[in-house]
Amino acid sequence: MKLRDLARARGEGIDYQTVSFDYERCADQDAGTVVRHPVVVVGAGPVGMSLAIDLAQQGVRVVLLDADHKLSVGSRAICFAKRTLEIFDRLGCGDRMVAKGVSWNVGKVFFRNEQLYAFDLLPESGHERPAFINLQQYYVEGYLAERIAELPLIELRWRHAVTAVQPHGDHVIVTVDTPEGPYTLHADYLIACDGSRSPVRHMIGQESHGRVFHDRFLIADVKMHADFPPERWFWFDPPFHPNRSVLLHRQPDDVWRIDFQLGWEADPEAAKQPENVIPLVKALLGPNVPFELEWVSVYTFSCSRMDRFRHGRVIFAGDAAHLVSPFGARGANSGVQDAENLAWKLAAVLRGQAGEALLDSYGTEREYAADENIGHSTRATDFITPKSEVSRLFRDAVLDLAKDHAFARRLVNSGRLSVPATLRNSPLNTPDADPFEGHMVPGAPATDAAVTVDGRPTWLLRQLHGSRFAALVFDAPDAPQRLAAVRDAAAGLAELDLLLVSDTVRRIEGARCLIDTEGLLARRYDGRAGTVYLLRPDQHVCARWREPSSASVRAALRRALALH
Repeated sequence: MKLRDLARARGEGIDYQTVSFDYERCADQDAGTVVRHPVVVVGAGPVGMSLAIDLAQQGVRVVLLDADHKLSVGSRAICFAKRTLEIFDRLGCGDRMVAKGVSWNVGKVFFRNEQLYAFDLLPESGHERPAFINLQQYYVEGYLAERIAELPLIELRWRHAVTAVQPHGDHVIVTVDTPEGPYTLHADYLIACDGSRSPVRHMIGQESHGRVFHDRFLIADVKMHADFPPERWFWFDPPFHPNRSVLLHRQPDDVWRIDFQLGWEADPEAAKQPENVIPLVKALLGPNVPFELEWVSVYTFSCSRMDRFRHGRVIFAGDAAHLVSPFGARGANSGVQDAENLAWKLAAVLRGQAGEALLDSYGTEREYAADENIGHSTRATDFITPKSEVSRLFRDAVLDLAKDHAFARRLVNSGRLSVPATLRNSPLNTPDADPFEGHMVPGAPATDAAVTVDGRPTWLLRQLHGSRFAALVFDAPDAPQRLAAVRDAAAGLAELDLLLVSDTVRRIEGARCLIDTEGLLARRYDGRAGTVYLLRPDQHVCARWREPSSASVRAALRRALALH
């Protein structure tokens, strides 16, 4: 199949697990001279495809190379977090993913045969997206691929495998092998999104460093009809799998993800055999529940990352840069957030709007986020799989207390679920000069809220675009003057959307009026009259003021572009 044919079909009758793409000869192979591209992305998984779409939507031409000719095999990553869904919304495919996925906010924790407690990851209303959806990775990749086919600035080349990388001061030489032989191209920037074993990483002589945990888990994707609610269920030491842990998740198409802890001594190949998997599933479901095995895999917990994500013109994202254990759904989600962080910065540099220092901030921010994820993942793994009798006694004592005591529940760790990093110490932030309350500190991702624009109900994040900064100005008698000062500050420096937050419709030239339908924006942003928030293109707060001047806004924009 050709990519354009997949886009025309839009999922009708498409089996995303088995669809394969044709190798197509590209113009570079016939050019006679080496062609130079602004950006070459290696790896057409969720991270590489998200990055390519984001760049293309900002006017940057992208060549996306993948050694394979298929989407992912098996469900693989299935839990996609609220922040990732908001990014997919901006990329033009969030609605499809949420419509197909299983939305959930609630998790339950069990110890032996008792439920200890339940938790709600999104207890408040006023958000467009749920805390998570469960959606098989092949659907995510299929929807992203269909979106790519709609964008003329992306060329996705299947069965084009990178075999050599030569970094230079102002470009990268890439050798690509195909069924018709090799060819060479030049890239201003090469972005490696080629997975945990990253061939590109090895080609430039880099390594990841970290820790392998001595335990193994079995993934069994089971197709069955069941009336379990769409919740995350986690068992410690259940009677149907004693001295181990088990996780149950619902996916679309009557598929259920079950993770069984096996122990380090388990033989990975033997554990995957149906005669060993089926008894485990029957022990959980009961002997009379019919099911089919759809996909089975065994994995080992590990956490690692590269020392630096940027190496001149070669930049790493997703599993190529950092790897975490799967409990907590931090792998694919953090990778897509890498892509969002990098896309606007790379586009700004290529447009001449910012210098190389802005790309250095990608490393600073996403290395911090990776360390945060690795820390959460390591603590979860140590709690789930205690490696000494003392650790096990502590864990079981905590679990015994958790049923009746809230303080003990804070110590239970069945995988702290993915939330975006707040980049508090980013060099792109302007520190607060005024007192504020709440979580919308410089470096925080913008939180959503219901608004009305031109009489139409919508959401704040739908009003923010990935290629432009935005200023949220909370209404005040002098709002026109404040908006003018912010607009003047951006002149000749950055594209900036002006958003006036009000409780009544106001027409001010150059600004879009957002009616704060339920007062949520004012509450979540501590938005007193006249307050101004400056948001980066990736929807992170970079500055806020009670009484901003044109000079202070301009200084903050320069800082956010690494021009200070």
